[in-house]
Parts: sequence; C-alpha cells; structure tokens
Amino acid sequence: MRVFCRTAFVIGLAVLAPVLSIAGQQDADRAVAGGGITAPGWKGEVDAQSASQGRSIKDSKFEQKGDTYHLAIGPAAVYWNPSNTASGDYTVKATFTEAKMTSGHPHPMGLFIGGSKLGTPDHSLMYCTAYRDGTFIVRRFNGNNVTQVMRKSPNAAIKKAASPDESVTQEVAWVVKSGKAECQINGASVASFEKADIVGPGKLESTDGIYGIRVSHNMDLTVSNLKMTKN
Repeated sequence: MRVFCRTAFVIGLAVLAPVLSIAGQQDADRAVAGGGITAPGWKGEVDAQSASQGRSIKDSKFEQKGDTYHLAIGPAAVYWNPSNTASGDYTVKATFTEAKMTSGHPHPMGLFIGGSKLGTPDHSLMYCTAYRDGTFIVRRFNGNNVTQVMRKSPNAAIKKAASPDESVTQEVAWVVKSGKAECQINGASVASFEKADIVGPGKLESTDGIYGIRVSHNMDLTVSNLKMTKN
C-alpha cells in the first residue's frame, strides 16, 4: 500500500509540474500610477480577461511626446485613433522600442489592421506582434473570441535582446496588396495571408478599417514613425 501511495505521489508530481511551470510564467497585470490616455484623439481597450478582473485602460499610461508615443502598460490592450484608417492597397508600419524587459518573460508588441466596431462587444481586428526573443505571433479578435492565425514562431529577421536589460527595436508593418495581407518585421516577410482566408463571417469584416497598436501587458516601450502609405 505504501509503495502504491508513493508511486501515485510521484506520478502526480510529474503531471502537475508542467502546469506549475506554465502558471509560474503568468505574471499578473500591474497597475501604472497616473495612468490613462493623454495622446490627443487616441482611444484604447484592455483585453476581456483583464477587464473581467477589474482592470481598465486607466491602469496603463499612453502619452505622446512629439511624434513618439510612450507606453507604460499594465493590462494588455489595443490602442487606436479613429482617424487612422486604411483601405484598398496600403502599407501600415511603425517602429517599436522596448528599453528592457519589465517582467519574467518576453511580451509582444506590434500593429493591427482591419479594425471595425472598436470599443464595442462586436469589435474585430487582426494583429502581428514581435517578441524580444526573436519570435512573432499573428492573432485575430472577434469580440471576446481570440483566434490564433499563426502560432508563435521564430524568424531570423526579428531582433533578439541579449539580456533582459538590453533595448530592442523592431519595425513592424502590414502590407495589403494584390489580394493578400502580409506581415513584415524589420523589412522581411514573416507571414502572408490570402484575403479570402482572413475576411468573412467570424473573421475580419475587411482588411479596410482602422489600424493601430497592439501591446501585451507589463511593458514599457515607445512607438515612433507610425504611418500609412498607399501601395
């Protein structure tokens, strides 16, 4: 009986260990003092999970200094200016700089396109974001539904920080042209999608729409050179 109990205990630890490891990586949202959006014309919304835990956009700070946006982020969120829209064939890009890693593991930063009904329960958008460990991810939001369009993947074009205290800069872009939407990071294509595969019921309403910033939680970064050009 003792042997059985010990065996069961060991098996239980083996099963539980990966769960504990994953749980240990989930750092809680911080609340940034003096938070809120002060950049003229900009709006923001935190992820549904953070909102359900009582977090709001006021738990982060989003401000503008000259042509650069300074973000001190608590809960993960999207930020947009309703006047920033793109349609037809276009390129949207921006430069993201994270001075250092402010949590126990890397978090992503990047751009979204196709934003519609933002700030409502029926919002939709698709984003491409880069991590400081040389990987990227593509996801889509449809209300509270999150779709993993492309899993977190490495790419040689994405810059890696040598240490948690090292600054890292990534240029992230969406290029919509000839029936495709392509995510480019540091000038290299990392993912490309046919419009027919990403637009439709339960997907994007269109690749036309508002574009903006997507950032994960617990990050300090700047965003510069945000612009849209027609292709």
